[in-house]
Amino acid sequence: MTQTPARPAPVHWKVVIDAGDPQAQADFWAAALHYEVEDNSVLIGKLLGAGVVPQELVVEFHGRHAFRDLVAVRHPEDPFEEESGTGLGRRLLFQKVPEAKTVKNRLHLDLHPGEGRREEEVARLEGLGARVLRRVAEQGGEWALMADPEGNEFCVQ
Repeated sequence: MTQTPARPAPVHWKVVIDAGDPQAQADFWAAALHYEVEDNSVLIGKLLGAGVVPQELVVEFHGRHAFRDLVAVRHPEDPFEEESGTGLGRRLLFQKVPEAKTVKNRLHLDLHPGEGRREEEVARLEGLGARVLRRVAEQGGEWALMADPEGNEFCVQ
């Protein structure tokens, strides 16, 4: 009798997005997706206390310590590490880069608010600082192509 080989564990992943202002992008996308901004303040406090991270790499964000150049948002129902605040499920990580976005995204998010809710969601996202680039109606469907506050494209189905 042959044994079926053990299936490897799924690979944990996150989407990393370059940003000029990681904290502003995290706030936008947390609101857009109904996610939570990760609270890494306990970890940062330990790293500061041990002298591992210099104070200039830390900012105050939402009244707590945060990394200056990195901030993530996570799905509110997904598990996270209590010691670090790091999400263990669906996450977006925003990392500071010196240059602005200059070309079309090679990867983008598609948001699916539910049947008949596209226009309501587009209006809500515009209220958060996104803008509609164009509306698309093709044989395969309809959607709004939008840009977040830093110009990253995403679609609302």
